[in-house]
Amino acid sequence: MSTAPTAPTGTDAPVAIVTAAGSGIGRGIAGELAQRGYRLSLLSRGENVRALAEELGATATVGSLTSPEDLQRLVDDTLRTHGRIDAVVNGCGHTAQDELLKVTDEMWHQGLDMVLLSVARMARLVTPHMLQRGTGAFVNISSYTAFEPMGLIPVNSSLRAALSSFTKLYADQYAAHGLRMNALLPGFVDSHPETEEFLARIPAGRYATTAEIGKLAAFLISDDAAYINGESLRIDGGAARSL
Repeated sequence: MSTAPTAPTGTDAPVAIVTAAGSGIGRGIAGELAQRGYRLSLLSRGENVRALAEELGATATVGSLTSPEDLQRLVDDTLRTHGRIDAVVNGCGHTAQDELLKVTDEMWHQGLDMVLLSVARMARLVTPHMLQRGTGAFVNISSYTAFEPMGLIPVNSSLRAALSSFTKLYADQYAAHGLRMNALLPGFVDSHPETEEFLARIPAGRYATTAEIGKLAAFLISDDAAYINGESLRIDGGAARSL
């Protein structure tokens, strides 16, 4: 159960978009925000997002975050239904991977669409509406490999670093207008099977839960985090070794 303060309800409640919400981290974030009283607009490629939306009292859009048309439809539907957008949590799935020099151009381009361009496109769509209200927050779900690249996942590691740069650049430009953008960098999360090899890397001795990721995302879009902007925050149980 969430211990967060009671949030406004009805048409006074804040509105958040969550992409890649059908499973894993995105689903955990959606559940946490629903507990805190957010009105939610969820995007996922799978039809299961409709059932989740019904469970959480949210609206659902079935579509791909790599499709500009689907993102436009998501934003239009959210504004038509709720009349405002207070926050966006940009999630995404996993990119295709191979050994570094075996990664094809197509795999790089697909990863770019998924990890970086989806965030840039959402920012272009939503920022004008947030500017009109003088407030708004983005959280980009990234990975601790942005700072500690892993050879097993070169596409993911490279593009997560680019996402941290975009996050900082956005904050530089829009902080004075009341808008914020931060990146949340999980390590190993329980939405994926544990392995002894990866578990041994984590001083905490366990994977993060999707609920823990959700709580940090909820904090970052809340007014309690009003002075946190342009940051890339790790939540990895101490797995990262860089300072």
